[in-house]
Amino acid sequence: MFNVFEAYGQYHLTPRLAVRVGRQVLDYDNARFLGGLDWAQQGRSHDALKLMYADSSGFAVHGGAGFNQSFSLEPAKLTDTYYGGVDNYKSMEYLWLHKDLTRGKLSALFFNDGRQHTDSTTYYRQTYGLTGEATAGRATLTAEAYYQTGYDAASRAVRAYLAASSVTLTTKLTPLTLGADYLSGSDATDSRNHAFVPLYGTNHAFYGHMDYFYVGNNHGQNGRTAGLADFYLKTNFKLTPKTSLMAHLHHFESPAAVYSPGTTDQALSSRLGEELDLVLNANVSPDFNFKLGYSHFLATASLDALKGRAGQAHNQWAWAMLTFKPVLFKN
Repeated sequence: MFNVFEAYGQYHLTPRLAVRVGRQVLDYDNARFLGGLDWAQQGRSHDALKLMYADSSGFAVHGGAGFNQSFSLEPAKLTDTYYGGVDNYKSMEYLWLHKDLTRGKLSALFFNDGRQHTDSTTYYRQTYGLTGEATAGRATLTAEAYYQTGYDAASRAVRAYLAASSVTLTTKLTPLTLGADYLSGSDATDSRNHAFVPLYGTNHAFYGHMDYFYVGNNHGQNGRTAGLADFYLKTNFKLTPKTSLMAHLHHFESPAAVYSPGTTDQALSSRLGEELDLVLNANVSPDFNFKLGYSHFLATASLDALKGRAGQAHNQWAWAMLTFKPVLFKN
């Protein structure tokens, strides 16, 4: 099957204002909620219309919208806009505001997505977010807060949130980052949906390289996502001028109650496990890069309960990646 990752046209209406139409990547701030994806075979892009404004003071505003419908034969193609892909939106609108500050930056995001149910009813969910960063001396502080409301594709009312914060201290040897992410979740008996969904975020960058959470598989009970509390320590050792070693250590907890499978009264521990991620990065030449990675996940019975299957206590993953970016033409 042939597919196109990006194909768009852009026109500058004024020196500060531009419009872009077509298949494009929506990547904002740290990619917590809207980000790119270059590990999956298909990538991630949106068929959208986007207006972009930016001035010399560091102020920027982007607004966009997208609409999808299922392919159907004539004449329904002209009269019916049904879209049954519940894993994707039927329609979306967003607004992003950003301001660069003297010692930091601040962004606000609004995102509205509509999902169509099998009875053709469209349910809309709204996400509001704030992201900030401030630098003082050798320390950099980041903070994020998101709130979701509206309805999910199963017509359940949504009341969910995300809170995240980290501090990075630059030392002579290596930068050290200590932080925590909290994504609310739903208990097995909740009637409302309290599970925050980081819709199009680049989750691989946040919740461990082994992708146990928010990447391609659910973690919850009775059809409800349990959420995630992630406490982490990150660093990056510079070994030589061309090589470095990245190390991330995660401790995962479940915000929602975890029960022994088949019960709602036999509670298990909230601890889900720990993960260590190591990546050796080597810039062999200006156009050639080599990465070697290793990850180890120590899982618990609570994680098995949320995943719906019995797994191993010790889980490992190793990988290697070569990136070659030749310069074919140069002016």
